[in-house]
Amino acid sequence: MTSFDDSSIKVAEFLLQIKAIKLQPENPFTWASGMKSPIYCDNRKILSFPTVRTYIRHKFTECITDNFGKPDVIAGVATGAIAHGALVAQEMGLPFVYVRSEAKKHGLSNLIEGEIEKGQSVIVIEDLISTGGSSLKAVEALREKGCKIKGLIAIFSYGFEAADKAFKQSKCMYRTLTNYDTLINTAIEKQYITEKDIDSLKQWRMNPENWAAAIAK
Repeated sequence: MTSFDDSSIKVAEFLLQIKAIKLQPENPFTWASGMKSPIYCDNRKILSFPTVRTYIRHKFTECITDNFGKPDVIAGVATGAIAHGALVAQEMGLPFVYVRSEAKKHGLSNLIEGEIEKGQSVIVIEDLISTGGSSLKAVEALREKGCKIKGLIAIFSYGFEAADKAFKQSKCMYRTLTNYDTLINTAIEKQYITEKDIDSLKQWRMNPENWAAAIAK
């Protein structure tokens, strides 16, 4: 859902520079799900680098304005997009809320933190899209409150076909500031990886669940 434009390349380059994204085809990471992966993404690191943080904030704001128009509220998805969403809301002079992964088990048992009203239009901010499951869970929580979801914007997407299908099924438009294809092209150009890594990285994106077994053969 992104293009190979200059800003997409710039975001990818920043993520590689600050090691928010690491590529290790020969020494895979283990995700929380147990799946082996040649890539690891932690966009919280952006917050520690003012130049990168500012650029990401500006690009979020531009993407919202160009693709969706100004909403009534900005909503961040917990936990990785809370800070990014708050920065965007500040930039645009808008109210901010965030959506928990599950309702609190004490107090008011809130799933959505902050003030939001039925009928308000919302842009959802996410840091990362894999299958789209957690992102769309937040979208549905807001819809259940009577909000109108204008769209969702994330910093990065792995570009899984499952995510595209899930967003289409949910009738939620989404955009990302950069994506897997742009990242890999940038990583090659900037020599973060070598040509021999490309096939392995492409194989993982096509079949992530079985990638580790395939490369072990």
